[in-house]
Amino acid sequence: MSQKADQPFRFKQFAIRQDRCAMKVGTDGVLLGAWAGVQEDASAILDIGAGTGLLALMLAQRSGASLIDAVEIEGDAYEQCVENFEASPWADRLFCYHAGLGEFAEEMDTTYDLIVSNPPFYSETVSSGRASRDRARQNSALPFEHLLEGVSTLLSNTGRFSTIVPYKEEVRMLALAAARSLYPVRVTRVRGNPGSPLKRTLMELSFSPGGTAMDELTIEVGRHRYTEAYKRLTADFYLKM
Repeated sequence: MSQKADQPFRFKQFAIRQDRCAMKVGTDGVLLGAWAGVQEDASAILDIGAGTGLLALMLAQRSGASLIDAVEIEGDAYEQCVENFEASPWADRLFCYHAGLGEFAEEMDTTYDLIVSNPPFYSETVSSGRASRDRARQNSALPFEHLLEGVSTLLSNTGRFSTIVPYKEEVRMLALAAARSLYPVRVTRVRGNPGSPLKRTLMELSFSPGGTAMDELTIEVGRHRYTEAYKRLTADFYLKM
């Protein structure tokens, strides 16, 4: 998925400009945007840590929700998210707030039927030489605890929260969620190819405890040779899928 930073990443129904965003379009985001469950009656959707606005745009394409909000703390990413929203076919349904999650949750009186977030993964201290990229990548910018606290405030009683985390963080994330009365509805574990270890976990949480649908997804059978399951999942988005 290589792409020159100054060129938009083009999907079938929209394009993403990302030259001012620390975190670029990647497989994790596309996976989550395509996998997240969208209830037919969902009228309000929120993307936490929107970055380029990819998830919100994918969900605008997939749903008829009249309100699709996004929240992004980084100034350059916020401006680019707004740019991508305004250039899309769904500009009238998309709105991005320039705020941190805690501030946003305190000020909003809206609750959402679906919340999605592709959160930062790296809990260790790393440096790429660019503060904005490091902040976007490091867990310290949005720890799972803070993310779940915001979700538990903003999610409607019957709503769903979908996210993607490293497989090694699955157990901890589910325990943190349970402490806030959020329980798994669906869990999909992801590996790159049939011989590689599990790498990511997609999870959908709700306030209703019950059974959990669990499965696995393999992305490739060989270099740039994608599995049928991955192609079915992403076919509405990738130009060449």
